[in-house]
Amino acid sequence: MGLLDALANMSTLALVIFVVGIVCLVIEMFSPGFGVSGGTGLLLLFIGIVMTAQNLTQGLIMTAILLVLAAFLAALLFRSATKGRLSRTLVLRGDVTEHPVTAAVTSLLQGQTGKTVTDLHPSGHADFDGKRVDVVTRGEYIGKGNRVRVVQTDGNRVVVAGVQE
Repeated sequence: MGLLDALANMSTLALVIFVVGIVCLVIEMFSPGFGVSGGTGLLLLFIGIVMTAQNLTQGLIMTAILLVLAAFLAALLFRSATKGRLSRTLVLRGDVTEHPVTAAVTSLLQGQTGKTVTDLHPSGHADFDGKRVDVVTRGEYIGKGNRVRVVQTDGNRVVVAGVQE
């Protein structure tokens, strides 16, 4: 019996359970959690398979095929995350050379002028004498490359305003 035949013979309830199980697995992949939606998805997939099977043996065979397929896909995903395309987006390759700016350093920035490295809407980054600092405005938009002055520091928070040239 092919996959299309199995789908054609599925009851509406079994199909809904199967689809909800897949949706739960997709939710588990994209949201951090304790595995509740993933476990629920696997359970619903198993229930959907058992409801579709004509006998216990067929249900166990279909479950085994599903588990082998899931293991194969997980292995592909793991390989891609360590050596493939995903590793280029998930893994930091270079050294982190920037040190975080501490509250003691931010208080020294009071009144200094610098240049925005990114657009500030209202947060972004600015450069003050070669140090890249996370900054915020008081709600206004300041474009990249504009001069700013530190008007307030509160702990690690650095508030800037645009400087008219």
